[in-house]
Amino acid sequence: MNILKKASLFTAFLIAFASQGRGQQGPVITLDESIDYALKNNVAVKNAQLDIAASKATVGETTAQGLPQITGNVDINKSLIVPSQPFPAIFFDPEAAEGEFIPVQFSPEYSGNLGVTVNQMIFNGSYFVGLRAAKTYRQLAEFDKIKTEYDVIENVKKAYYSVLVSQEREELVQANLSRMDTLLKETRVMFETGFSEKIDVSRIQVQHNNLKTELDRARSATKISLDLLKLQMGMDVNQPLALAETISDLEMAFDVEPLVRESGMRRVELDQLQTNLDLAQLDLKNNKSQYLPRIDANLSYTRMGFGSSLKQIVSTEWFPGSVLGVSLEIPIFDGLAKSYRIQQNRVQIRQFQNQLFDQEQRVITEESEARANLQNSLMALDVQLENRELAMEVFRTTKIKYQEGVGSNFEVVEADAALKEAETNYYSALYDALIARVDLEKALGILGR
Repeated sequence: MNILKKASLFTAFLIAFASQGRGQQGPVITLDESIDYALKNNVAVKNAQLDIAASKATVGETTAQGLPQITGNVDINKSLIVPSQPFPAIFFDPEAAEGEFIPVQFSPEYSGNLGVTVNQMIFNGSYFVGLRAAKTYRQLAEFDKIKTEYDVIENVKKAYYSVLVSQEREELVQANLSRMDTLLKETRVMFETGFSEKIDVSRIQVQHNNLKTELDRARSATKISLDLLKLQMGMDVNQPLALAETISDLEMAFDVEPLVRESGMRRVELDQLQTNLDLAQLDLKNNKSQYLPRIDANLSYTRMGFGSSLKQIVSTEWFPGSVLGVSLEIPIFDGLAKSYRIQQNRVQIRQFQNQLFDQEQRVITEESEARANLQNSLMALDVQLENRELAMEVFRTTKIKYQEGVGSNFEVVEADAALKEAETNYYSALYDALIARVDLEKALGILGR
């Protein structure tokens, strides 16, 4: 299934709601539909999509730093106490004594100022590195989203298989109980007619009671597995849900030969580490670029008014003023702070390089291990299939012999227990093989394909 598939689930669920599955109400979904639903409703996927939206905003924020920055200001001030300044008295009174001063208030009681300032960055090495880092961070968010989707697909597949196996085990116990119930009735008839002993009835009754308890546990396990699937899908756990497929459907379609021959794709974990390495290298360039000077241009335009009252300041003439300037900021010495940051960057880069190499080796090992596990699981599945068929034949033969009076009740009980164990082992082996297939798809990097 394509991870980028945009098929609408609305139509699928309208059809599903119109049908019934396994006697349950609610939507009946296939494995592919459950994965599609999870990719749109799982909380982790939703948050990953929000992270991408946040990373886009981060790119926009970084880009905006290189655009003109325009600010406006409005100031209106009233001097509560107008300061006085000493002024030679001779300017006002020629007969004043030399060295005599009088207090004069130069500032108006009310003043106002309107201004607009424009700042434009001309050169800043950190800006261009930061812009590249923001775009790289957005790529990392994309890889994180893919990794999250892969994890969700893996969890949904395993949970879906778990529900199918739990349902099959529940039906298996129910069939065993029905078979034991029939045997119990037959044994009671034989006891009443004198062809069987009381201990034979008691032995089968014990087995019958144990199967009732086992059936209750199997039903609880099915409900828990189904709730876990709903949780992985992002569905309300109280909403009814039924699966459209059975373990037999998967058993018939269990073709792994193409998967075994699959060469695989590049794992998203490697892309995540490589992107983190790129970010560390960009951080190193950013710290180096801070040794370069910074050049900014600025333009300001103001109008100023003043008066002895607020009414006068509004009605009087406002005097204009404007300044155009260029500033050059040259870093000289910062106590070696940038040098230490650069040393940290180089250590971090080496760490990411080590992690990348280690992850590459892990990918090779995981792929080899997953192939071996799948092959071993398939061999075990073949063995358990043969055991189940043999146990079924032994039970049929033993029951016929008992009914014809040439076999013992104890042999029938033992054969039934062996059949139950063989059937349980078979479905466990089938589940293990399905999980091994999912693990190999994950190791090959094709879970979302």
